[in-house]
Amino acid sequence: MSARIGELTFLRELAGRFKIPAPDYVVEPVTQSDVKARLRKWGAGIVKPDVLAGKRGKAGAVRKASEYHEAIQLLKKAAAEQVNGQQPRTAYLAQAVPADMELFTAITYDSRYLSPSFTISLKGGVDIESVPDSDKATIPVDVFKGLNAYQASQALSRLGLQGKLNSSLALCFVNQWDMFISTGMQTCEINPWRVNKDGRIFACDFKATFDENNFKFKDIGFTLPEYPTTEEAFDEEMRAWAASSHQGQAHVSSLGGKKILPILFGGGAGTIVIETLAQMDGDPMFLSDFGGNPPYERMKKTAEICFRHKLKEAALLLILGGKANNTQIDVTFAAIADALEEWAAKNGPISIPVVIGRGGPGLVQGFAAMKKALENLGMPYVFFGPDTPITLAAAYAARLANCGARKARGELP
Repeated sequence: MSARIGELTFLRELAGRFKIPAPDYVVEPVTQSDVKARLRKWGAGIVKPDVLAGKRGKAGAVRKASEYHEAIQLLKKAAAEQVNGQQPRTAYLAQAVPADMELFTAITYDSRYLSPSFTISLKGGVDIESVPDSDKATIPVDVFKGLNAYQASQALSRLGLQGKLNSSLALCFVNQWDMFISTGMQTCEINPWRVNKDGRIFACDFKATFDENNFKFKDIGFTLPEYPTTEEAFDEEMRAWAASSHQGQAHVSSLGGKKILPILFGGGAGTIVIETLAQMDGDPMFLSDFGGNPPYERMKKTAEICFRHKLKEAALLLILGGKANNTQIDVTFAAIADALEEWAAKNGPISIPVVIGRGGPGLVQGFAAMKKALENLGMPYVFFGPDTPITLAAAYAARLANCGARKARGELP
């Protein structure tokens, strides 16, 4: 599953290691003399809460300070106030970087290319969501060859940036890629990069997620900070269940969706499926990573927790994964089928559609177990075999869930 970090961890642990230029900073608690010295050197600072909630600026949690009394007060206030329902771990004062240019970069695994992609825009900042695709350049990146400065420079040229700044930024972007691939990241965003009048470049905000199952993340070299938790009871119970045994994976991360309950197998496959569902307005309830050849009891309890917390509100049940090498499909599907029948026996009938796609050992027997259970429960279903790409199965599920939602609202006959 994924672990997240924000800007402060990037400043402390990663910027220097990967030679990514970043602002100077100090962390609360900090002495008045230190704040006074920094502000004298910088001219002004930006007070920010160390919190994993997005949209800190739009929430009013990021404030500028040029006088040390004001900065001290804002630091204490920022450390104590919730941001979008989440409690900060601390607060910090970062160097203010005056700039005429702001850029956006993001790296993510992209289902369009079946590989990572690097996206650049010369219009970075808090309103990046409103920037049209025509003002962005996206580069598919070969994981074996990596991103080189020539590719990054070409993308900047397509966006209209030439000269020395083009070359300097391209090298920064290569360093961002090196950080992404060397630490087991799943996503990585710097927004904005700011360029001052002297041509100096600063990475001024940052967020990233890591794949906890990636061996590079396990050797990352530092401990991720612990934040005050706001996780749901579902996440908490599943986290305890995942830690209770090493026989099979049982990881989830709530996404707040309302439509599709996803029982997904394989970390990389799960990420691609969730991305596809999100793009198709499938509104998935959580990201999941199951499998690892779990025994029957392990998979049944995993499915039982998911169904107990989420099934009653779901518009569609999606059971999907790539072609397994070791996981016994008949065992995992029999466990899911039994958990589903037991849920219905306790809670009453449910008629939502079920979309299933899988491949691997025991597939026919697994499909047979699911078919029997679904027909006993009167639940409509669609099966996809191993020759159907998981992205197509996920897109079908999203369209089906949306049709059901529209029927429920009376928009379709």
